[in-house]
Amino acid sequence: MTNDQSPAIPRSLFLYAIFYGGMVCIAGVLGNKQVALPGGLAVEAGIFAFLLLVITSSAVAELSGGATANRLVRFGFVPLIASILLAELVLAIPPSPGMDPARRDAFALMMGGTPRIWIAGIVAYGVSQTLNVTIFSWLKGREGAKLLWLRAGTASILSQIVDTFLFVSIAFWGVFPIAELLIGQMIAKVVLSAIVVPPLIYLFVGLGRRLDAGA
Repeated sequence: MTNDQSPAIPRSLFLYAIFYGGMVCIAGVLGNKQVALPGGLAVEAGIFAFLLLVITSSAVAELSGGATANRLVRFGFVPLIASILLAELVLAIPPSPGMDPARRDAFALMMGGTPRIWIAGIVAYGVSQTLNVTIFSWLKGREGAKLLWLRAGTASILSQIVDTFLFVSIAFWGVFPIAELLIGQMIAKVVLSAIVVPPLIYLFVGLGRRLDAGA
């Protein structure tokens, strides 16, 4: 008979931590494509992964508390930085001579990035995700368990505005005029946050409660 003294981790936290790490890594890859939205808006596709990060951290804050959600955000730096370093390592290794040139060049174009862009992504992630958890938890402290959709939507909108400002400013300030890009990205991310976050936060919190209840 074994005596397992390891601390119990809620099933929802375990599942969402794994999911969160995956979304942190894939967001930068998806960001290489811009997608067209209704109304003439355009946004990098990485926003979909970032919205899932926002929803996941908010769900963890609802289920396990703001302190745990903030730890999740901090731990997210590990896969984020590791994926950047691994991408740089793979790019530095010469490709196989037999590799299709079109695929080789496409991979280098998609996975390559300047130090400014990497730094912008790390800073924007840390600040915006921490802000999301902070706002969500603060609103919960004022409203209690009510208005989950409003708390999650408000936190997402404000954090995405900050995320866009930080990333675009750090990555592209002085490279080209950024005012139009900032405004367009902010509008698109606010619209997506308002549409996507409210229904999905109920799905994530509901699933988390079912997982924990079945533990």
